[in-house]
Amino acid sequence: MNIIIGLGNIGKDYHNTYHNAGFMVIDKCLEYFNITKSKEMCNGIVYEANINGIKTYFVKPTTYMNNSGICVKSLITKLKCDITNCLVIVDDIDLSPGKIRIRQKGSAGSHNGLKSIVEHCGTDFARVRVGCGKPHPNQDLADFVLSKAPASSDFYKGIELSTEAVIQYLQGATLDSVMQKYNG
Repeated sequence: MNIIIGLGNIGKDYHNTYHNAGFMVIDKCLEYFNITKSKEMCNGIVYEANINGIKTYFVKPTTYMNNSGICVKSLITKLKCDITNCLVIVDDIDLSPGKIRIRQKGSAGSHNGLKSIVEHCGTDFARVRVGCGKPHPNQDLADFVLSKAPASSDFYKGIELSTEAVIQYLQGATLDSVMQKYNG
């Protein structure tokens, strides 16, 4: 079983913001696999598919970013699986726009959505970090990550690369080989 979780915030006000990188990658994966049917469960919007012979769930938590762990914990409990089945996609201010980083597990760093998942489920889950860069000097971090990415930003290149990486993983590539290809 694969559970692909894109972190973000629900609502039109957050559409195309840096903090919704996870939702954006989920949307592109759903489009690629032509998945349209969803259901609300476990504090999230969940899409279910069979990809490469494996039951796969695409998830957008509806708890807002800082409480993402509530959705993830509820979902893995309901599905009777482990956090190791999860791949979480998030924005990352420590990576330049256009860059991505994939890890098998690790710390939450400064990301509140990851902190919530770690608090509820532990650290043993894979993650894809999408670079959005740092705020301008004197710009509040929350204001920056909740701002809309300009159409010309390399941030969208990171969204595309992350989508490609997730698709390759779901089509049978090992996480190690995906990491070797995209971590640069």
